[in-house]
Amino acid sequence: MRVFTPDEAAKHTQSKYLGVLVAAKYARELNSLPRETLPLGEEKKLTTKALEALVSGQIEFRLVQKRRVEK
Repeated sequence: MRVFTPDEAAKHTQSKYLGVLVAAKYARELNSLPRETLPLGEEKKLTTKALEALVSGQIEFRLVQKRRVEK
C-alpha cells in the first residue's frame, strides 16, 4: 500500500482538499469504465491509481463556477 501525503496531493492542485476531490472524481470515472479496458493483472485499487495519476501530474482538470439561479 502506498501512502500519499497532503503535500503530494497539493503539488499539482491549488490545495490538498482540491487534490483529494480531483482524485476521487477520477476514481469514479475509472470505476465507470468496462472491466475489459483495464489491464489484466492490475491489483491496485482505483483510488490508488487515481492518486498516483494525480501526484504524477497525469490528470488535467479545470474548475467550473456554479451558476446562480436567479429568482
